[in-house]
Amino acid sequence: MSTATDHSATADHSTEHAEEHHGASDKQYIVIALILAALTAIEVSTYYVDFGPLFMPTLFVLMTVKFIVVVSYFMHLKFDNKLFSYLFYTGLILALAVYIGALSTFKFFLQKG
Repeated sequence: MSTATDHSATADHSTEHAEEHHGASDKQYIVIALILAALTAIEVSTYYVDFGPLFMPTLFVLMTVKFIVVVSYFMHLKFDNKLFSYLFYTGLILALAVYIGALSTFKFFLQKG
């Protein structure tokens, strides 16, 4: 038993959802792209500028920040259920731990001297 008012209320509700904007605006995407470009420029500069013992920590931090920005905005995790964010960030922590562990077995972090 449905009435005309129930049907029109449902139509209005679906129209509201269709007009919602899920994600960032175009301007925000441009700002995010510029930030990612600047972070990439810093990463590339580590090849040309001697960062000394800060070389690897700098790359790890930049990599982590870029990962978080990309999955938050371009994969829309910022606008989705928090469970998806926890899954991605758990994967990031696991990947960092494995990578650091693998590099330590090769004594990558030891200073030459």
